[in-house]
Amino acid sequence: MKNWLTKDVLLISLSAFFADAGYQALIAGFPIFLVLYLKAPVYYLGIAMALAYGVGSIFAYYGGKLSDRHSKKKIAILGNIMIPILSFTGFASFAAEATAIFSAGWWARNFRTPARRAMIGDISSKLDKARVYGFLNALDVGGGIVAVAYLSIGIYLGVALKLIFLITAIPILISSLCLFLVSYKGIPNRKNIGKNAISSIKTATKRAKAKAGAYKGVILATGIYGLSFYSLSFPVLTIAQESNDFYGVLSYGVFLFISAIVGYIAGVYAKKIVRNLAVFGYFLAGIGSLIIGISYHFGLGIIASYIGIFVIGIAVGTIETLEPTIVSLARSKINSGSGMGALTSSRSIGLFIANLALGFLYVVGPLYAYGFAAIMAILAGVVLLLFGFNSKI
Repeated sequence: MKNWLTKDVLLISLSAFFADAGYQALIAGFPIFLVLYLKAPVYYLGIAMALAYGVGSIFAYYGGKLSDRHSKKKIAILGNIMIPILSFTGFASFAAEATAIFSAGWWARNFRTPARRAMIGDISSKLDKARVYGFLNALDVGGGIVAVAYLSIGIYLGVALKLIFLITAIPILISSLCLFLVSYKGIPNRKNIGKNAISSIKTATKRAKAKAGAYKGVILATGIYGLSFYSLSFPVLTIAQESNDFYGVLSYGVFLFISAIVGYIAGVYAKKIVRNLAVFGYFLAGIGSLIIGISYHFGLGIIASYIGIFVIGIAVGTIETLEPTIVSLARSKINSGSGMGALTSSRSIGLFIANLALGFLYVVGPLYAYGFAAIMAILAGVVLLLFGFNSKI
C-alpha cells in the first residue's frame, strides 16, 4: 500500500463510497418520483432542489465552523448518521412532504461534508493532497454508480421506488461505521498545545495568507459555478422525457462513471491546479450544459444528450477534486474545516438560485435553462483565473 493511502484515508474514502451508494439513488430517482409519480410541475422540482441546497448552505457553514471548534470526526459522524432521513422520501404522498423529507436528509449531508473533507486534507501531505482528494472523489462517485445501477435495475424490474429508496439507508449506515473506525484525533485546541506548536501553526497560517488570492478566487468562483450547477435531476428528467425513465436514470450513471475516473486522474496529475480547474472544470461544465440544451431544443436525439452528460462528467470530476485541494493548500489545519465549510456553503447558495432559475426557465424552454447554466459556468472560470492568476497553486 502506498504511503499516501493510509488506513484513515481509506476509511474516510470508503465512508464516502457507502454514503453515495445510498443517497445517490435518491438524487437520480427523486425527479422521477416527484414529477412523474406525484405529478408535481417541473418548476416544483427547482423549488425542492433550491430548498435542499439553499438551507443546506447554512448547515455546511456551521458544520465547518463547529468542526474546527470541536472535533472534525465527531461532526462528520453526527451529520452522517442523520442522512438516512431521506431514505423515507418514498413514503410521501404529496410533493411538499417528499421535499421536506428529502431536504432534511440533505441538510445532514451538507453538515458533515466540510468536516470530512477537512479531515482527509489534514492527514495528507502537501504533495499528496490532490491525489488523496482524487481518490476520495473516485470512491465517492463510485458509490453513486452502484446506487444508480441498483436503482436502474429496480426500475426495470418494476420494483416500487418506495422500497428502493428505503434500502438506501443500509449503505449510509455502513458509511457512518467507517467514520467511527477512523483513528484521526484532530488538531489540538490552542489552550492545550505548547508554544512551539502555536508558532508552527502561525507560520502555516502566514503561508496560507500568501495564497489568499487563489482561496478567495475558488470560493467566489464556486459560488458563481453554483449558479450554473443545477441538480443533475434536470438532465435525468430531460433524457427521460426524450426517451424513457430507464435511459434518464442511466444517464446519471454515465455521468458518475466519467466523473469518478476523471477525478482520480485529475488528482494524480495535478499541476497548475487553478488553471486546470478553470479550463477543464468550469469551462467544460458550461460546454456540456449547452450541448444538452441544444440537443433537446433541436431534437438531436439521446446520443447528443449523452455527449453533453459525458462532458459534464469530465468537468465535475475535475471540479470535485481540485476545489477542495486548493482550499486545503490555502488554509492551515486549524481552520481547514471553516475553509471547507465556506466552499460547500458557497456552492449551496449558488445551487439555491440555480435550481430556482432552471426550474422556471425550464418551463419556458430547456434551452434557456441550460444556456443560463453555460454562461454562469464559463463566468466562474474567468473569475477563478483572474483571482488565482498570480498564485503558485
